Order: sequence, then structure tokens, then C-alpha cells
Amino acid sequence: MDVRRWRERRSQRRTIRKRISGTGTKRRRPRISKKRARKDRELTRKIRAAITGDKSLSTYAHNIKILAQDGKVTLRGPVRSDEEKAAILSKAVEIAGEGNVTDQTDVAPPKS
Repeated sequence: MDVRRWRERRSQRRTIRKRISGTGTKRRRPRISKKRARKDRELTRKIRAAITGDKSLSTYAHNIKILAQDGKVTLRGPVRSDEEKAAILSKAVEIAGEGNVTDQTDVAPPKS
């Protein structure tokens, strides 16, 4: 086998390995500026502090997921009651602003 054919085969094997492992088609996430990311972290921190500071809320409510991206906030996870859901939403709206909060929390069924 001559050198040219050998190099060709080696290149083909590498391509196949990359396709199988997924390294050849890496998808990159869009870059987020550090300033914007810092603001989102700060927003999340403020909302988390407001929720965990309210001791009348259940552990479920204290552990909801708060996602912030580009100043928009999404709340996810279970809470114990509709009153808790409203309290968490009002705290988030107070900090993030009206129209910047999406509520995806669910009321968990009562424990039996």
C-alpha cells in the first residue's frame, strides 16, 4: 500500500471516529457577555434571598429553581399551596419587574 492511500484511509478512520463520538459536530452555545451574566446572577441571588428569607414558606418553596437569562426570570418546581405560589411570584415580580417573570411552578399534591 502506498503512502497516499494509507493517509487517505487514516483520514477516513478519523472522520468516522469523530462522527461516532460527536466531537466533529460540536454545537457551541451563544456567547453571553460577562456583564449580562453578572446581572443575571445578581438577579437570581436577590430573588433567592427574598424567598429563603421568608420562613413562612415551605421547604418546597425554598428549593424552587430560579433561572435568569437576559433579565427574564423563570420559576420552576413544586410548591405546597396556591398561597405559596402567589407569594413567590410576587417576590420575583417585585425584584425583576412586571412582565419579566414566567411562573412554571406547580402545586404539589398533599402528603398522605
